[in-house]
Amino acid sequence: MSGLLPLTVQGTIRAPGDKSISHRALIFAAMADGPTRVRDILPSADVHATAGALRAMGVDIPALSADFVVHGRGLAALHSPESAFDCGNSGTTTRLLAGLVAGLAGREARFEGDASLSRRPMKRVATPLAAMGATIAFEGAPGHDGLPMRVSGQPLTSIRFVNTHASAQVKGALLLAGLAAGVEVTVEEPVRSRDHSERMLLARGVALTVSDAGVTLPAGQVLQTADVMVPSDPSSATFFAALAAMADAGRLRLENVCLNPTRTGAFDVLRRMGADIGVEDERMVGGERIGTLVVRPSPLSGTTISGAEIPRCIDELPMIACLAARSRGETRIADAQELRVKESDRIRAVVENLRGLGVEVEEFPDGMRIVGSRSALRGHVVTHGDHRLAMAFGVLGALPGNHITIDDPGCVAVSYPAFWRDLSVAVGRPAAPEVAPGGGTPPLVIAIDGPAASGKSSTAQWVAQLLDVRHVDSGAFYRAITFLAVASGAPADLWTEASVLEQANRITWRLTARSVLPLVDGMEQDEALRGTTVTRNVSRVAAMPAVREWVNSQVRSAGSAVDVVVDGRDIGTAVFPKAQLKVFLVADTWERARRRLIQRLSRRPNDSEIAEEVEALVARDAQDATQSAPARDAITIDTTTVTQEEQVERIVALGRATRERLRR
Repeated sequence: MSGLLPLTVQGTIRAPGDKSISHRALIFAAMADGPTRVRDILPSADVHATAGALRAMGVDIPALSADFVVHGRGLAALHSPESAFDCGNSGTTTRLLAGLVAGLAGREARFEGDASLSRRPMKRVATPLAAMGATIAFEGAPGHDGLPMRVSGQPLTSIRFVNTHASAQVKGALLLAGLAAGVEVTVEEPVRSRDHSERMLLARGVALTVSDAGVTLPAGQVLQTADVMVPSDPSSATFFAALAAMADAGRLRLENVCLNPTRTGAFDVLRRMGADIGVEDERMVGGERIGTLVVRPSPLSGTTISGAEIPRCIDELPMIACLAARSRGETRIADAQELRVKESDRIRAVVENLRGLGVEVEEFPDGMRIVGSRSALRGHVVTHGDHRLAMAFGVLGALPGNHITIDDPGCVAVSYPAFWRDLSVAVGRPAAPEVAPGGGTPPLVIAIDGPAASGKSSTAQWVAQLLDVRHVDSGAFYRAITFLAVASGAPADLWTEASVLEQANRITWRLTARSVLPLVDGMEQDEALRGTTVTRNVSRVAAMPAVREWVNSQVRSAGSAVDVVVDGRDIGTAVFPKAQLKVFLVADTWERARRRLIQRLSRRPNDSEIAEEVEALVARDAQDATQSAPARDAITIDTTTVTQEEQVERIVALGRATRERLRR
C-alpha cells in the first residue's frame, strides 16, 4: 500500500496462561486432598468465575496471582453452594463444574450466566450426565436448554458415551463426574478433541486408557496433588502470530506457548498459508509440550480448512478469517458449525463484520468463503461481547491503512486482559482501537456530578440498574491507580505524575452485566481499592492533571461503547461535556457528613462526630472546588430533604425522557 509507513513488528510477547489448563488446574486442585501450587494462571474473567464457584463449595483458593497455593481437602469436603454459581460468560466453568457437581451425591448447584452464556446450549452435557443418573433441570422457558440450570448430584452409574461432535468440555465433564462418583466412564469422539484433562489426570496418578478414538476412566480412581505451571495459551498467541505474518518487517518472539498437538491446528494453518513460524527452546513441562515461537512476515495465500482440522483450531478461526482477508486468493472454512454456539454466532458475526469493512465474503451454514484483498479496510465492528472477535479485528485494525472501530474493546478481558497493551508493544505504537457505537443512535450518557458525600455513586448505581444500563464509577479508576502507587513502596510525598502513570498500563477494564469494572493486572481488587491507605491518598493522585486526563480517557472509552450512567468529578464539564443528561447533586454539609458516617460506622452518629466530619468535608470541598462546579446545562437536585429513592426516581424519569428523545 503506497504512501503508508510499513508495519514493523518487534519484541517478545508472553501471552497469558492457557485458559483451558487454568480452569482444570483449579478444579483438580480443589478435588485433591492437599496443597497444589499453581503458577502463571490466566487471571481472566472466565477463570475468576471458576475460582469463585469453587470457593462457594468450600475450597480455600486465594486471590489469583502469578504464584499461589490451593489447599484442597478432597471430594468429601465439597458442599453445595449457598447461592447460585455466577458463571459470567464462561461455558467451560459451566460444563466442567456441572460434571463435578453431578458426581457428588447429595450436593446441588444452580448455574447462572450472562445473556450470551444463557443462550448457549447445555443439553449436550446435560444429556449424558442425566444418563449416568444425575438430575438436571433447565429453569428457563419451555424448550430452553441454556442457563439457568440446576444440577443435583446423585449416585451415578457407568457410561459409554459416543459423542457425535468432538468436545473437550463434554469429555471433561463426564470424566469429572466419573471421578467424583467413582464409576467407569468411556467417551468416544469422531476426532480427538483437546486432551488437557487426560494429560493432567495422568500426571495426578489417575489411570486412563487414551487413544485417538477416545478415553476410558476406570472406576474407583483417586486424584493426587500435582503442582502446575500454566503455559501460554496458543489461542491467544495466534493473534500475534497472525499479526507478525501480515507485517512488512521485523519479527515477534512468542514465549512459553503450549504446543499440545490438539491445540496447534491454527499454527499449522498459518504455515500452510505461508507464515514463517519457527520453534525454539521446545521442552516438556507437566505433561505438556511448550516452546518459543519466532514469527516473521511472509507472503500469504488462501487455503481450505475443514474436517478433522477444525477442532484443532476452532477458537482461532475468527483470526484466521481476518488473516484470509489480507491473503492472496480465496480461503474456505467448512465443517465449523460449532462456531455458531460459541460466545456469539461466530460465523455470522465474522461474515457481517468483514463485509462491513469492505471484504468480499460469503456465509455458509458451516463456514464461510473469504476473498483476500490489499484494499484499505474501514468500518465499525460489533463484537457481541465476544473476546475473540475483538482481538481478531483489533489485529486487522493495527495494520497500516485500515481504520476500524470496535464497539466493546474491554471484552478481551475474558481471556487476555493485557491484549491492547501487548498489541501496542508489538507494533511499537499505541494500538488500542477507537471505540465507536454500533448503529446510528449514539450511546446514552447520564453524567452525575456533585461534591464529596453527595451520594453520587450509590445514586448512579441505582439509576443504572433501573434503566438497565452500565454504571461507571470514575472514582474506582482513581483508586486503582492510587492502589498501584501505594504498592510501589515510594513515599506518597515523592509521587509525581510520571511515577504514578508508570503503572497505568497494568489497569484495564471490562464490561460486566451492570458496570464497567476496573481491573488491576487483569483481576478485580474492589476490597483493596477501598482500603484506608488508598482512601487517604486518592485525593493527592486525583489532583494530578495528567492522571485526571488518563482516568477521563478510560471513562470516555467506556461511555463511547455502551449506554452508561457515570458519576464522579468533572463528569458533565470535562469528561462528557456533550452528555445528553447532566445531573448535579447538592446537599447541606451537615447532612452529607451524617450520611457518610452512617455508611462508614453502620450506626447513627452523634453530633460531635458529625461536626468533626463536617470540618473534613469543608476542607475537601475547598480542595476540590475547581472540579465541583456544575455544568451550565446540568439539572441541580438538592437532596438534603429528600430520600435517595425520591432522587433516584427523578433522575430515572429524566433518563427515560432523554432516551425517548434520542430515539425519535
